[in-house]
Amino acid sequence: MLYFQALRLFSGFSADSLLNFFCFCSRMDYMLRLDEECELRGFSRQTKKTYAYVVASFFHFIQKRGLTLDKWGVKSYLLSLKVSANAARLYHAALKFFFAAVLNDPFSDVEIPKKRKPKILPKVLSQEQIKKIIESTNNLKHRLIIKLLYSSGLRLQELINLKRQHIDLDRNLINVIQGKGKKDRVTLLSKGLQLDLLKYYGSTDFSTPYVFEGRKGKYSKKSVQKVLEKAGKTIKAKLTPHMLRHSFATHLLESGVDIRYIQKLLGHSDVETTEVYTYVSKQSLSGINNPLDQL
Repeated sequence: MLYFQALRLFSGFSADSLLNFFCFCSRMDYMLRLDEECELRGFSRQTKKTYAYVVASFFHFIQKRGLTLDKWGVKSYLLSLKVSANAARLYHAALKFFFAAVLNDPFSDVEIPKKRKPKILPKVLSQEQIKKIIESTNNLKHRLIIKLLYSSGLRLQELINLKRQHIDLDRNLINVIQGKGKKDRVTLLSKGLQLDLLKYYGSTDFSTPYVFEGRKGKYSKKSVQKVLEKAGKTIKAKLTPHMLRHSFATHLLESGVDIRYIQKLLGHSDVETTEVYTYVSKQSLSGINNPLDQL
């Protein structure tokens, strides 16, 4: 059970400490109910593991400090976190779900504090840099990975989950099945990739339905990250899947593609998420005259 995986957090505690911990506020029952509520809502395995860890960590925090399961315990815990803004938001979401689904939201009138997420602009490569990366990558499989990430705006998990049946060569489209948030969408397939795909298919003895096969079926995240790490050395940059995704969106925006269309291609629920690319687009600054040039 995911519950017992979360308990590894407490593997170094004494028997007495563990006994006191599990007796406090029927935590075991809470954790089991949390797992059930996550299962009923169809949450991914990773989400269930994360929520279980956060709630178990929260219980440990209030037990260690003699706090109770109330708004002060919640606020103290969240304010004590020494994590990034993104991680803090995840912790906040996990506890909010726990109180609503398991405890029937006893603190519905209490605003749970969360750290403000700083506005960090996406890192975008130039088309010249991307061309250099592709041209310096000789391995067909590795080159195809880089091209797909850039030309389709795929997330890392979406890339490794991609199956041959999801690629529509006739319509130059990729069907992204169960992407982030378990949502399906359609994105672009570059016409120039068709030949690479056919060559790759012809050189590979597929034993799995995935486009990129690995030892245990599909290619691993770590393997893709290593491919990009090596390729990034060409331009002396730490290359990541999301950097190629950011570049895909920004270059589309600079070429005049409507931002709402880009939103659909990326699978963003809110267009405000997509609008961040307007801050790094050369197009948005190209019509501005620098005051120094007016002197």
